[in-house]
Amino acid sequence: MTDKPAPVLDLTSIFLLLALAMVWGGSFFFAEIALVELEPTAVTLLRVGLSVPVLALILRVKGFRIPRSLHAWAAYLVMGALNNAIPFTLIFWGQTRIDSGLASILNGTTAMFAAVVAGLCLKDEPLTARKIAGALLGILGVAVIMGPEALTGFDPSDLAQLAVLGAALSYAFAGVWGRLRLSQYPPLVNAFGMVTGSTALMLPLVVLRDGLPSPDLSWATWAAVGGLAVLSTALAYGLYFAILVRAGAANLLLVTLLIPPFAIGLGVAFLGEALSLSMVAGFAVIAVGFAVTDGRLLDRIRARNPARS
Repeated sequence: MTDKPAPVLDLTSIFLLLALAMVWGGSFFFAEIALVELEPTAVTLLRVGLSVPVLALILRVKGFRIPRSLHAWAAYLVMGALNNAIPFTLIFWGQTRIDSGLASILNGTTAMFAAVVAGLCLKDEPLTARKIAGALLGILGVAVIMGPEALTGFDPSDLAQLAVLGAALSYAFAGVWGRLRLSQYPPLVNAFGMVTGSTALMLPLVVLRDGLPSPDLSWATWAAVGGLAVLSTALAYGLYFAILVRAGAANLLLVTLLIPPFAIGLGVAFLGEALSLSMVAGFAVIAVGFAVTDGRLLDRIRARNPARS
């Protein structure tokens, strides 16, 4: 038995990553609108629940068969928790206290978390000194964003930022879980199974906590929820699982560094959000941390300047 070849980030994967970053960047914008009338848990439920029939229709048209085994559906429940129910709710709750642009920047730490988690759990994505150094730089970037005042007193916005970081860690474990347990199924089937699993988890929670969301919502809220369900979930997770199989867990979560420009641009243009110097500086440090973690950019620089290496 031979080991699987290490996943690579080719041009097709890069194109898919950019497309995924665009639709996921929009999710922060859509959520900011939806949260005006809805609780974070309700936004999570509507996002995943409304995406189920969309993906079911696509599967039917394409002729895919849905797995029937308990093993597969147990894996989908775990994936739904790690990649939807937990991180969506944490991020949406965080967005009730911090701007969407800042939430998307903090979400960028997923790339560092993913590299470390994948290194600990996957044989073909080993943990290296580069990944550890990159993770430390990612933490430094978060510290720059939060500022020294976060260490001297309690602020609800600090807790919101920690919630988004918790979501990033959950995403990292989801990437590894999906590669270990779900790579044998087609990407769209995985997307359907995952959102079905997360809907099953969120429905009783929302019903018991607040009751089902009222249908008497503004057109803007329904449009935002529709954007979350169709674009940022149904379409996005088709792309997500395709990249996961093609390029691996660590490469997949590069997308979290590509999301902030889209999210920040929409927030500044339509929601009146501001971009602070600490946010820019912190994101820059996080991006450098990923460059160190990934290593390919540094290798190319050394290849062009062999005398200095």
